[in-house]
Amino acid sequence: MCVSVSLPALVMLGLGLWGLDRGGMWRDEAVTFQVARRTVPQIWRLLHGVDAVHGLYYLLMHAVLGVRPGEVVLRLPSVCAAALTAGLVAGLGARLVRPRVGLWAGLLYAITPMAGHYAQEGRSYALVAAGATGATLLFVRAVQGGSWRAYGVVLGLTCWLHEFAVLLLLAHAVSLALARAGVRVWRGWGCAAGAVGVALVPMVLVSRAQSAQVAWLREPTWETAGGLLRTFLGPTDGVYWACLGLAVVGLVGLVGRRGEVTCAGVALPSAVLPPAVLMLVSQVSPLYVDRYVLYALSGAPLLVAAGAERVAGVVGRLWPGDRSKRRPRLPSKTGPLPGSALLPLAGVLLIALALSHQLSLLSDDRDPGRRPDDLAVVARVAGREVGDGDSVLFVPAQTRNAALAYPGAFRGVRDVALAESGAGSGSLYGREVGAESLLRRVAGLDRVWVVADRDLLAGRWRPGSPVERAKLAVLAAQFVPGEESVQGDVTVRLYVRRPVVSGSSRPRPVPPRPARW
Repeated sequence: MCVSVSLPALVMLGLGLWGLDRGGMWRDEAVTFQVARRTVPQIWRLLHGVDAVHGLYYLLMHAVLGVRPGEVVLRLPSVCAAALTAGLVAGLGARLVRPRVGLWAGLLYAITPMAGHYAQEGRSYALVAAGATGATLLFVRAVQGGSWRAYGVVLGLTCWLHEFAVLLLLAHAVSLALARAGVRVWRGWGCAAGAVGVALVPMVLVSRAQSAQVAWLREPTWETAGGLLRTFLGPTDGVYWACLGLAVVGLVGLVGRRGEVTCAGVALPSAVLPPAVLMLVSQVSPLYVDRYVLYALSGAPLLVAAGAERVAGVVGRLWPGDRSKRRPRLPSKTGPLPGSALLPLAGVLLIALALSHQLSLLSDDRDPGRRPDDLAVVARVAGREVGDGDSVLFVPAQTRNAALAYPGAFRGVRDVALAESGAGSGSLYGREVGAESLLRRVAGLDRVWVVADRDLLAGRWRPGSPVERAKLAVLAAQFVPGEESVQGDVTVRLYVRRPVVSGSSRPRPVPPRPARW
């Protein structure tokens, strides 16, 4: 059993470390990086206004980055958490069925591109997945006679890493119903679930007041659900259809003996209920993003491995040399009989084949261009083009993230709209001046560098903030766009003031860009 648990963890660790230093953070990672480097009182102040749902994670990363701030260190906790999750998935399979099922399930988790993607993210989702899978393993142990206290503690901490992990309670309730658990088991689970719910009340109250942070989300569709299913079972066609077939076969063991949880009875609710419930709620109030339910992924490889075990059982019974139909005999000199050593190896080889089919996806994911944006590239352009003493305008304020994550590239520049830093104001990106003050500041400028959302500049969406609208209005009315460097969703563009022509007067000259040392 030791090998069946440790091997998936090592494979996940190796895949997670592969290409970990992408050379650039994207916007969400940059938030983690700049917030976690603040003092604890500054982080605490921030959480009263925004990102309370990530508070525990920021405090954890504050300790981690206090050892050595850097992009690799930023992502190491996620890599370790993903490796732990793969081992826990293997432990679940071994406990619910047998070690070889655990080995297959853990390896399937490790090679899933979705698991590999979030293993390399400087965000909390891989840690939430580890906590949720650990809680599920403790749930199974508690049903089989263990303690409910450890289950409640682990799940409670996991919910404080991200509150949507509380949906796992619904999955576990369905697992108990499928197992036709007795009153004693229901009582123990109910006490643990109640403790988790009570502990989570402060988080829910604070995060509800911060719901504007997810106002950009939209209602999920049937295509969203289909895409998540394909992501869970393997994006490539061959892997997807093979895993889907095996998962269906794995459902045969959904209900076992009274009071006994089965592999399918645990895996199916864990994989389906959290995303399904969140998608249904999101039809009224959009809250769904696939990363919020990453922890549900662990149920999918368990179902596939359970199906593979049933197929292996059928093949074993039909095998000509099956020892259940023949008299026992010693292994021949030509090789061992089909048995416990051959089947795990065959499963591992098939998983290696699945990995080869998806290797290109894993490789492409190491490219920073696969993320929504690459703030390191933006910072390099700014460091090359923007001179000391130049004025910079961030449109919207969130694009200041590039300067907060890579301050060296913006050293010596004048942030036109900034009134107070993020750390000082208890905000993510700093407090900006009002619209009137902004117009006065811009009035004396002949040139300004703009770091902006490209879609916003193109008019494909309209900001709600009056300050952001004032930025766009003054740029359109008083400035002409000049040289530009587009980097994904964020562009760095020079704006120069429109020449003023009055009668026969000559146009107002545009001063040259200050020289850099």
